[in-house]
Amino acid sequence: MSEKPSFFAELKRRNVYKVAVAYAVVGWLLVQVATQVFPFFEIPNWAVRLIVLGIVIGFPIALVIAWAFELTPRESSGRKMRISPRKHARNRALGFTSRSSARFFRSDSSC
Repeated sequence: MSEKPSFFAELKRRNVYKVAVAYAVVGWLLVQVATQVFPFFEIPNWAVRLIVLGIVIGFPIALVIAWAFELTPRESSGRKMRISPRKHARNRALGFTSRSSARFFRSDSSC
């Protein structure tokens, strides 16, 4: 019988560590730029807090996406990945939800 790989070995295989480090570095850079540049343009402090909150909320989402859509060099060699009908339905639902929320937030919200 083959052994099941450990959780941390699976994270490494799916490149979740790399995504976490890249996200943390880019998030840190965005926070630094926001805290330095926003006062110069007289942007209120709540905007910096909003950016930090978005980065914090987006971190676990990025990790889940990195886990779900594992991309290893073996799989990116040009062969097509097969998506099961269940995953396809989930992806369509995720796309619909993200487009709907983008339309909602993009619309004029003045009362």
